[in-house]
Amino acid sequence: MDIKAKIEEVVNKVKSDEGFADKFKSEPVKAIEEVLGVDLPDDVINNVIDGVKAKVDFDGIADKLGGLFGDKK
Repeated sequence: MDIKAKIEEVVNKVKSDEGFADKFKSEPVKAIEEVLGVDLPDDVINNVIDGVKAKVDFDGIADKLGGLFGDKK
């Protein structure tokens, strides 16, 4: 699995789908697994979550998402 490509896929979905962005904010593990279609080990899923958070343009989307840096689920 190309983790970088999956991070990009999730980032694009967060930016383009407000409902998914809300789900990512509240339940990032479930949101990531929904996009990937697989259940991943916690260390892998947490790396994907961190990668998505690092790539999201917080200047333009932070207010809409609010509190994105909350605890991982």
